Order: sequence, then structure tokens, then C-alpha cells
Amino acid sequence: MRTHTVKKADIPGEWYVVDADNKPLGRLATQVAGILKGKHRPEYSPHFDLGDCVVVVNAEKIYLSGKKGQQKTYWKYSGYPAGLRFRNIQEIMQKDPSRVIRHAVKGMLPSNRLGRRLMKKLKVYAGPKHPHAAQKPKALTIGK
Repeated sequence: MRTHTVKKADIPGEWYVVDADNKPLGRLATQVAGILKGKHRPEYSPHFDLGDCVVVVNAEKIYLSGKKGQQKTYWKYSGYPAGLRFRNIQEIMQKDPSRVIRHAVKGMLPSNRLGRRLMKKLKVYAGPKHPHAAQKPKALTIGK
């Protein structure tokens, strides 16, 4: 008996649109990461790219529980001495709200070539409009 291996041509690519309005950041990121990896498919295999494309809209209206709005910080290092910079999540949300969702989803994907390929399937927009209407994305509900 042979093991059935799924081919990329056998899996049709779907597009989903997720409204992030008043959704918790972590719960939204876990659901989106699962769709990107393809965990919702019965043919799921951790080393194949079987996931679908996800469009997240209303990223500026994401919900942060507790005191995360004041206490959560992101950092980046330039590589130079004293080049470590900390930013509060409120500063990042004012400048680019899509960056917060991208960072959360990226942390839930593999840290290799597959993870980088999956991140290209994530499209995040601050407002309610997106330019992917031609792909006919299906609405995906997250949470309650």
C-alpha cells in the first residue's frame, strides 16, 4: 500500500476575508495562521504549503485585552551599539496598524522558507476596503 501525497495542483487556492473589528489580537492571529498553514484541510501536512490566502480588514480596530495597550512593547535592533529601539503598541498602531497583526501571525508560523512563503499570502489593511474583490474572497468569522 502506498502513502498518498498531496500535490499543489490538487488543492484549489481559496481566498478569505476577515473583519478584525473588535476581535482579540491573539485569537485572530491563531485563526489566520491556521488558515495560512492549511490546518483546516483534511490533507494537511506540516511541510507542504496547502494554505489559503487571507485578507484582514479593519486592522486599526483590533481589540487588546487588559493593559496591553499601555504595556506591550515591540523592539528592533539596528545591529549597531545602542541600536536597540523599543516602541509601544499604541505608537505602532498610530503609524501602521497592519504591522501589529503581521507580527502576531508571523510568530505563529514556522521560522523557515515555508513560513516566509506563507506570510506572502497574508494581506492586511487598516480600513474596511481592500483591492482583492476580483478573487471573490469568502467571509470568515472569527470568535463569537
